[in-house]
Formats: sequence, structure tokens, C-alpha cells
Amino acid sequence: MQLDTTLNNWKQLSPSLYHQLALGPAYGITDVGLVRKSNEDNFLIDQELGLVVVGDGMGGHHGGEIASFEAIVALRSFIQSSRVETASNAPYRLEVDDPDATWSDEIMPAVITLFDAVEFANAQIYARNLANNQTDGQGMGTTLTGLWHCPDKNLLTVFHVGDSRLYRYRANELNILTRDQTLYQQAIEDGMIENLPARNLLLQAIGPTESIKPEVRSHSYQSGDLYLLCSDGLYGKTPHSVIEEIMRNTHAQNLEESCENLISLAKANGSTDNITAVLLICH
Repeated sequence: MQLDTTLNNWKQLSPSLYHQLALGPAYGITDVGLVRKSNEDNFLIDQELGLVVVGDGMGGHHGGEIASFEAIVALRSFIQSSRVETASNAPYRLEVDDPDATWSDEIMPAVITLFDAVEFANAQIYARNLANNQTDGQGMGTTLTGLWHCPDKNLLTVFHVGDSRLYRYRANELNILTRDQTLYQQAIEDGMIENLPARNLLLQAIGPTESIKPEVRSHSYQSGDLYLLCSDGLYGKTPHSVIEEIMRNTHAQNLEESCENLISLAKANGSTDNITAVLLICH
């Protein structure tokens, strides 16, 4: 499969307007923020595929913005052109929180497709880095975090590389469904309390290296579930409780207002990065 896409100037992949997915309405905003001169974030809401993705690029102007744009386009292209086939023996890391799901019929096809789609996106950006004479571990890259709703299954499949986040607000509680793939998070989990590394040092990203290990999980969903996909510019300096309060007051009719409030609060709390917020609520 070949990807033919060019990018001369940054452009937002999905417009900031209400998108009606089979799962429910979605709305997204990306903002350059208060410090950066360019926006290296991007997001996609694809109604037909039931796909929602956030990418936070790195590599400087005309580097990170290209990586996030093209990685998302590559992921979507792969999913569009792939036929999901049932598989019962695949060498993928599977993490499932739905004990009643039938692996071969429901979970495996989506997991395999997304795993391969993320690898395909990585191969595209990695190849571009090599073409630009960047050595392994160098060059532009991007986070890639999102969810895919299989239209005929009561499942969401979540994929994740980097430190963008997926939150779920359910039953008056806000939970993070992804794990930050950073040295900081690793240090915290190892029990360190002093001399912690910077929060933005990634353990892996799309593009700089030939191989990656994406996290792919399947989740059951419920009516009323509210999902937030965001870049670290939103949550990095914004207290969890503040995000939770906005989510508590969010409903299907005010997704735009809630996205705007999340962006504004990130700025008010001192965010120095690009800021992206995408909200999706289940029917």
C-alpha cells in the first residue's frame, strides 16, 4: 500500500463542527496555544469509519505538523482499504475489559486491523525521515491516540502511542483509559519521588524508529459515556479535578462549549503547548 499525500501548510483535518457518528455526536477544537508559533497538533473525526484520532506532532515547524497530519491520514487510509478478517492466532498484545466478548468474532479483527494500521502509519513517517537523511531515533514524529467504533459490534477499540490521552467520564467519575508512554510516567510507576525526568520525554512515538509497540485495547461502552481525546497541552498543567468538572457538565448539546472551556482552562493554567480537545458522547 502506498500513501500519496503532501502538505504545504498546516490544515485542520476535521472542521470544528458537530459530527454525527453512529456512536453519537462528536466535536473537536485544536488551538496553537499561548506560546508556540505554529500548531503541530491535529485531529480527525471520520463519521463513516467511526474513527476519532488525535496526533501531537514533534520536530519543529513543518516537521511535527507534517507528522501528525500524515500519520492520521495514513491510519485512516489503511482502515478504509483493509478488509477485517477473523483471526484466532495473531502475535499481538491484547488487553480486553469485556469478559463476555467473543475474541474470534468481535475483538480480534478490530485489534489486528488497528495494530497494522498504526504500524503502517509509523512506516510512512519513518520512511520520510530516512528520505530526509535522518538517522534512527531522529526526525519528525507524532503521538497517535484514538478510538474506532466497529459499526456492527458493541465495542470500541482504542489505540495509543505516545502521551496524548483518552479519558472516559462514566457514572460521575473521570478515568484515563490510556497510559502516558513517557519517562516521567515510568519513573512514577517505579516509585521515584525526586529528580523526576521532564514530563514530555516520550518512550515511543510514530516516526522516529522503525518499530513501535502500540497499545490496542477493546472496551465495551454504555449510553451516556463521554470520551475526551486530548494532547498533553490540555492536561499537562490542568488539574484532573478541573477537567472532571467540565466533563460533569457536558451533554450532547454543549460539546462545542465544553471544548472551548477545556482550551481556555488549559491556557489559564499555564499551558505552553498546542492544545487539542475532542469530545464524543454515546447515545
